[in-house]
Amino acid sequence: MKYIHSIKRIFISGTLFIALWQIICWTTDFNPSLLPGPVRVWYALIQMFGEGNILNDIQDSMYRFAIGYLLAALSAIILGLTLGWFKEIFAYINPIVQLLRPISPIAWMPFIVLLFGIGDVPAIVIIFISAFFPILLSTISAVGNVDKMYLKVADNFDIKQPYVLTKIIFPATFPQIANGLHIALGSSWIFLVAGEMVGSQTGLGYLIIDARNNLRTDILLATIIIIGVIGLFLDTLISQFEKQIYTRWGYEREGKK
Repeated sequence: MKYIHSIKRIFISGTLFIALWQIICWTTDFNPSLLPGPVRVWYALIQMFGEGNILNDIQDSMYRFAIGYLLAALSAIILGLTLGWFKEIFAYINPIVQLLRPISPIAWMPFIVLLFGIGDVPAIVIIFISAFFPILLSTISAVGNVDKMYLKVADNFDIKQPYVLTKIIFPATFPQIANGLHIALGSSWIFLVAGEMVGSQTGLGYLIIDARNNLRTDILLATIIIIGVIGLFLDTLISQFEKQIYTRWGYEREGKK
């Protein structure tokens, strides 16, 4: 029943969006070649999937995203648990983290292209940078907020490292880490497209640039819609993953016992 309600909401919101889009096309003086309507974009989608090239672009983008995001998540969680536990070390590293964190990943793109050339690597590096810092800082913060009672219990049972981090700290901090993973997923998907616009010759970001250069705004908007749909799918997927972990470790949805 819950899934039926979710599908119903998506259908209603999508219908309202398309209706508003069509009304704007009818009531404004924009040239249809500059602002194509829903029907024209729909035909562009059919053309793209009919030719089959869009499937290769989606596959390339998902491949880059998966590698960059998973590498960032794994390294940021491990480093975050370590630095969160050893606070004195983090006190020296924190200024560097705070210096690098506000820099847009795209600002590194010229150096990344010069170092790695054109291809998969620049987009993967951009995804890694955009996902790494949100996960790292949320993990460090979560370790600092762990209930001291857990540590006293571990001490009473003579539990030593690395089991304190893996068996006690990590499960206790997961709800806050999950928030970082969720935020990082959205930001890294956004920067994937930006990275592909500059550093790749395939993928959804490159397809946007190619459509712009060929003045195919219908394909451009169709690609934007595909990016949004995939982003919604990824957001739903990580939400389901969180629910499974919460259930396994005895948390409620909000992350509370």
